[in-house]
Amino acid sequence: MPVLEAADLHKSFQGRDYVVDALRGVSFAVEPGEFVAVLGPSGCGKSTLLHLLGGLDQPTGGQVIIAEKDISLLSDDDLTRFRRTSTGFVFQYLNLLPALNILENLSLPFLIAGRTSSEDHDRAADLLELFGLRGLEQRLPSELSLGEQQRVAIARAFLTEPAIVVADELTGSLDPTTGREILQLLWESCDNFGQTILVTTHDPRVAVFADRVLFMRQGLLVDELALGRREEHDDVAPVADRLQELSL
Repeated sequence: MPVLEAADLHKSFQGRDYVVDALRGVSFAVEPGEFVAVLGPSGCGKSTLLHLLGGLDQPTGGQVIIAEKDISLLSDDDLTRFRRTSTGFVFQYLNLLPALNILENLSLPFLIAGRTSSEDHDRAADLLELFGLRGLEQRLPSELSLGEQQRVAIARAFLTEPAIVVADELTGSLDPTTGREILQLLWESCDNFGQTILVTTHDPRVAVFADRVLFMRQGLLVDELALGRREEHDDVAPVADRLQELSL
């Protein structure tokens, strides 16, 4: 049973005297524990798609089904509650709160929900350890490197054990070495926790970490490349060659 299904998704934006069709009928499914990359140039609709899949926006038409729940039908309040527990988000600009320390930023979904149990505290502590943040709990985001800040943002996305974690251009502000470390952590989470990951990117070096790559152009999915689950992620040729074939 897929953990995520996009069914004939459309999204239009109304201007003063024009309409922009950002998505024009996008359909695909993601299996539990799968790492999927959506690859395409700027303006192709990747971020719009991610916002719909994460419940940050509603489609003009079509359905988004996560963990067998059609989130397109949820009220605003129900959708907010669903996002807090069932989806994790990692954005390029991180959205860490500068006045909160690292532990508070990581634990923010629990703090908002009023959760203070020992199990919740242990969950946050485990994630600090997993993402190499032990000892940094009391520091502010400004006292961390960009790579460390990104680790906090990813750990926070994992906090509630969501059905799916979605990430938008997550390595865009990182140097190549740190970016690979972050991608490797995400890849390992699929094996270690059965976590489902979906990332959007324009970079084949990011997409090559995925089990499957979906190619987008002008609001449509135009092709798919199955790379499979593998240990090495250095060979970008299959992705780069497909990009060239598609003139992307």
